[in-house]
Amino acid sequence: MSVKVSVVVPVYNPGPYIEDCISSLLRQSLPNDEYEAIFVDDGSTDGTPARLDEIAAEHPHMHVIHQEASGWSGKPRNVGIAASKGEFVMFVDNDDYLGDEALERMYEYGVANGADVIVGKMAGKGRAVPVELFRKNYPHASVATAPLMDSLTPHKMLRRAFLDRINLRFPEGRRRLEDHVFVTEAYLAADNVAVLSDYVCYYHIKREDASNAGFQRFDPVGYFKNLREALDVVEKYTEPGAARDKIFRRWLRVEMMERLGGGRLLKVPDDYRRELLKEIRGVMTERFGPGVAAGLGPRLRVVAALAAANRYDDLVELAEWEASLKPTAVPGEIEWRDGKLLVHYQAEFVIDGKPAVFEAKGAPAPKHPEPKTLAEATAMLTADATANFKKATADLVVRERTSAASHFQPMEISHETIADGAGVRLVLHATATIDPATAAVGAPLSSGLWDTYVRVVIGSWNKECRLGPVPQHGENAGHAGVVAGQVMLPYYTEPHGNFSLDIDKASKRLGLADLKPDDFTVTGARVGVLLPFYVPATTDVLLRLTHKSSGTTLDVPGVVSPESSGARLAAEVPAADLKDAAWNASVCLTPAATGQRFLGLPVRLTGDAGGIRVEAAPKAAKPAEPKPAPKPVAAKPKPGLARRVARKLKRVLSK
Repeated sequence: MSVKVSVVVPVYNPGPYIEDCISSLLRQSLPNDEYEAIFVDDGSTDGTPARLDEIAAEHPHMHVIHQEASGWSGKPRNVGIAASKGEFVMFVDNDDYLGDEALERMYEYGVANGADVIVGKMAGKGRAVPVELFRKNYPHASVATAPLMDSLTPHKMLRRAFLDRINLRFPEGRRRLEDHVFVTEAYLAADNVAVLSDYVCYYHIKREDASNAGFQRFDPVGYFKNLREALDVVEKYTEPGAARDKIFRRWLRVEMMERLGGGRLLKVPDDYRRELLKEIRGVMTERFGPGVAAGLGPRLRVVAALAAANRYDDLVELAEWEASLKPTAVPGEIEWRDGKLLVHYQAEFVIDGKPAVFEAKGAPAPKHPEPKTLAEATAMLTADATANFKKATADLVVRERTSAASHFQPMEISHETIADGAGVRLVLHATATIDPATAAVGAPLSSGLWDTYVRVVIGSWNKECRLGPVPQHGENAGHAGVVAGQVMLPYYTEPHGNFSLDIDKASKRLGLADLKPDDFTVTGARVGVLLPFYVPATTDVLLRLTHKSSGTTLDVPGVVSPESSGARLAAEVPAADLKDAAWNASVCLTPAATGQRFLGLPVRLTGDAGGIRVEAAPKAAKPAEPKPAPKPVAAKPKPGLARRVARKLKRVLSK
């Protein structure tokens, strides 16, 4: 069978960080004879070369190429392309890893949509990844119809024939932004680009030692020289005008103006800031017409105006003011309704912990602002926020705590303007709907802990914060729901009180341990109890009885039915099968799910011809803690020993 996908991995001294990459490649759902991995060792000096040779010897579809160090990722990727046999080529960095079904899903999606480039959904662990791009699937995308330019990292799947047809390869040598040059040309030359957003394909990882190449401070002169090469690609494929300006705007926004604003500017020393500004002004003057900056958001238009005028001190003061502007999102009522979890919350911006006050009289910021003072700049931006407040949003994003996989949830929003002195507060009231059956872009969320974040967009500012803390810390977030084959528990974290979701992990927090024997009803062979769960409709469950001595199990089918204060469990228990012995009880709320999970009930059932009895299960005795071993005590020297030794030594030395 021909190879469908060749995975190219440039490698240089990754140490243990490559193990997750290797493991993810070996776990791929695509059959081994349908894909290959090509590790191109670029002169590693750690133990990686031997480790890769070992992997290749064990797995015929894993290959290793050793070469002298080239200094950057471009050449090893090109060497991998030359050695590849696949219909498509996928690029993976040695400290990142793939989702288990990534290759299979991306390949099938690309073939189905005739794509030359397939962009798989990314999750960032300590690293920023595009968010807006992955709100939905784009079977047919271009730079004009989707925010493709938000994603210029090389971690894509590309058709090998397409690469050869346009002779597309990575720039080589020690340099920056080689991926921008490569990916930009791929986007502009492709017949179709497909974006797959309903499965996390790529996990972008920040190493604990922060030694990823992208985290190293760059030389502004060399960096912006390389950036000009990406602009050259755009000019090769476009004509002057609005379309070109829109693409150029991506670099002006992300690589330039964002570096001159907010916390990013404040994190670097003064001399480095000044060098950045000098090089950025050079690119702006040489390559960008007035239409590029005019299309930025109001905040970055102001930053661009200050940069163009070389007003360094004002840029720093504006960055300090912006850094003090922070989002806050406070949870309100959490409720289950019609099989979905409704999350009510309020969001706004604060400064130093107090609500931010905006200009009362709104006015859109000009396309070409020229603020004369910092006060005039901030007034311009806050007035714009007031004028465009109806466009403000506060999206709820659920993010898996381990993998950082993120998904937007549908929400409804209303806008409230509250007078505050001479200005106004801009407050958003939102209700997000989390549907357990479709919360992950049409699929259920995976088992795990999911934290909630709110992306607050008011005026020019788009900032993210946790949903929380709850106003009354420790307040219960409501019952767990048994919906779509999952147990979803809304809860507030300890000790911070932020809102999160537990999917198929919780046991103690579910509240079953609070049940008492008197809560159970027995009518003939029918045993019932009100469980602290929400169910939208009558659902099948499984009651498991386990003999306390032998461990023999007896599974009894049952149902849970919705009631106003919980879910009523009912099961017909054959009393004769209990044989007058004590049986511990547990319940599986999702028996049809893969991998049944039983939750213990704090009762035992006994039964005979006279019927069934429910009694409290004895609590397991805590194991006795072993007594700590006595600490060794150093022997004390005999009294006078030191004096006798000193006298003897004195006699020896006097001879």
